[in-house]
Amino acid sequence: MKNIFLSTVLLLSSLGLFSNCNQSNGSKKTTGTAASAAKPGAEAEPADTTTIVKNNYPPINKAQYDSLMKRMAHGDTTGKWPVKNAPYPLPGAIFPYKRVIAYYGNLYSKKMGILGELPPREMLAKLKGELKSWQRADPTTPVQPALHYIAVVAQGDGGKDGKYRYRMPFKQIDSVLAIAKKINALVFLDVQVSLSNIQTELPLLEKYLIMPHVHFGMDPEFSMKDGSKPGKKIGTYDASDINFASNYLAGLVKKHGLPPKVLIVHRFTKKMVTNYKNIKLRPEVQIVMDMDGWGEPDLKEGTWRYFIYNEPVQFTGFKLFYKNDIKKAPHHMLTPEEVLKKKPYPMYIQYQ
Repeated sequence: MKNIFLSTVLLLSSLGLFSNCNQSNGSKKTTGTAASAAKPGAEAEPADTTTIVKNNYPPINKAQYDSLMKRMAHGDTTGKWPVKNAPYPLPGAIFPYKRVIAYYGNLYSKKMGILGELPPREMLAKLKGELKSWQRADPTTPVQPALHYIAVVAQGDGGKDGKYRYRMPFKQIDSVLAIAKKINALVFLDVQVSLSNIQTELPLLEKYLIMPHVHFGMDPEFSMKDGSKPGKKIGTYDASDINFASNYLAGLVKKHGLPPKVLIVHRFTKKMVTNYKNIKLRPEVQIVMDMDGWGEPDLKEGTWRYFIYNEPVQFTGFKLFYKNDIKKAPHHMLTPEEVLKKKPYPMYIQYQ
């Protein structure tokens, strides 16, 4: 297995498919490769979702929730935010009570993100520094650490079934869970399906998704519905794919008495998510459209405006790249204070 994986890594590295969420700029014009009227202290903070097994949280205070959602809209007057007619979440929801700060990557590769680039102790120390920065930037919203792990990786070799994806061994997921436990972090399991599909890959992770602190991410960039090899063009998901994932997660929540799951959907082009208005919202799942573009600040602003702000789903995320965001002038990665100028406030922040 080790030899097989090493050969896979070498091939992936040569093809550039270890996901840099490859944008030539913030607007991702390059091709792909592989909370307030109510004070926070007015009510007890939501219970710790990393250690509670059953959903025994107090009922949602609807007035407080509405107040926090209004705050999240950050003064938007267009009527887009907060999203209308969204259901109240089940008790134990993370958003809008907390802002998640996540480190993204894979333990096998230093090229896929900060999660695998640094040794665990150094990586966690750096993440703790980011948590402090975000808490200073917005003292009213508690921060929640997370590790966002790529559990299914797009690759340049078709493999035995010709699906061009490599499923990481469960032993590595166990390692990520152990690392996350050190700082009481959430864990997100992310999939790049390539020529497979979300209907096949998601259920294979169920043994982890029934854990209350484990959530899910799906990356349209590597969903190659037309049969193209990953990395040749940018892939796509339809609302029907997102609804499948949401419905599946909702089923786990109801069956096992869990707090709501978070579903992250990465996006940096219009075609990456089709028919967004048909995405169904559920009390059991909180959907985050994550702005996944890299590049200079102006280009990231354009990506945010056109594909996240203008096509509202429920909650928003913003991705920051330690290396790619500073490649071009002004060679500047946005600070928490700068990101918090966005409307609505991003509630999920991811570092790669």
